Amino acid sequence: HRELFLRVELSDVRNPDIAITDNVLHFRAQGHGAKGDNIYEFEIEFLEPVEPKPVCRVTQRQLNITVQKKESNWWERLTKQEKRPLFLAPDFDRWLDESDAEMELKEKEEEKINKMKIESRVPKDPFKHLKKGYLIMYNLVQFLGFSWIFVNMTVRLFILGKDSFYDTFHTISDMMYFCQTLALMEIMNSLIGLVRSPLIPAVVQVFGRNFVLFVILGSLEEMQSKPVVFFIFYFWSIIELFRYPYYMLSCIGIEWKPLTWLRYTVWIPLYPLGALAEAVCIVQSIPIFSETGKFSLGLPNPLNVTIQFPFVLQIYLIALFLGIFVNFRHLYKQRKQHLGPKKRKMK
Repeated sequence: HRELFLRVELSDVRNPDIAITDNVLHFRAQGHGAKGDNIYEFEIEFLEPVEPKPVCRVTQRQLNITVQKKESNWWERLTKQEKRPLFLAPDFDRWLDESDAEMELKEKEEEKINKMKIESRVPKDPFKHLKKGYLIMYNLVQFLGFSWIFVNMTVRLFILGKDSFYDTFHTISDMMYFCQTLALMEIMNSLIGLVRSPLIPAVVQVFGRNFVLFVILGSLEEMQSKPVVFFIFYFWSIIELFRYPYYMLSCIGIEWKPLTWLRYTVWIPLYPLGALAEAVCIVQSIPIFSETGKFSLGLPNPLNVTIQFPFVLQIYLIALFLGIFVNFRHLYKQRKQHLGPKKRKMK
């Protein structure tokens, strides 16, 4: 009722020129057909008006043309001339008589009605816009926070050079505390199903960073002037510069391909570098914790055992690289999903 399907039996089609003017289909193409490799052309004047823009799909063995009728109805024949052209034959693989077509239309209508009924049964979320607004604001605030960190550190690096390494913590820590505390919401968002991100990678990243920030750097003044702090903060901020804008645009259904590529590519060098910087920080802190005895836990009698915090840090170093492996695997799957090879559609 609505569409016409034409199949041209040409293989290895090149330079197809297909157009509809004044209700006449004009076809010209080079390919391999009944007369070998040659240029083939024909014209078909349709029985009733059709849309002037045909849709063509070329395969290795044939060329398929779909033409839309201007009015949805059944035609007695395809062409205006009563006698069918010699080159034209019915395609019985796709042939429908009027009763078949009526049945097909009825089935499509029933399918559409059933789909609408099913959709109407699904309860609509009254808080949908509120949730979307919250996610947009969360990602925006995090983006602005890490942007401030990155810009501030970059400017100080250009002005002070290596001297900026030694007071990074005192200059940046307040904003980093804010951003990483707020990042705990990512675990909550995943836990309550507000976002589709898996829970474990979020827990690994957030708690891993907060352990380094609050337990190692926040509790030891001796660590706060180490150059490694600069590299930890810098790698963290660069990764988030692309992650949070990507999620923010995703909330409103916008995908910017360069940003998608950066979000799923920048982590490849930065995650190992960030993990290495965190490991160096932990290794540098172990002698300080050993000397001060800070966070070491003495168990009462009859055990009378002291759990040394440096030993806990050594265990954590192993867990750090296991956690990095978990996040690497998760991000690689996401990258493959968003940037992997896609099937090309032939036009």
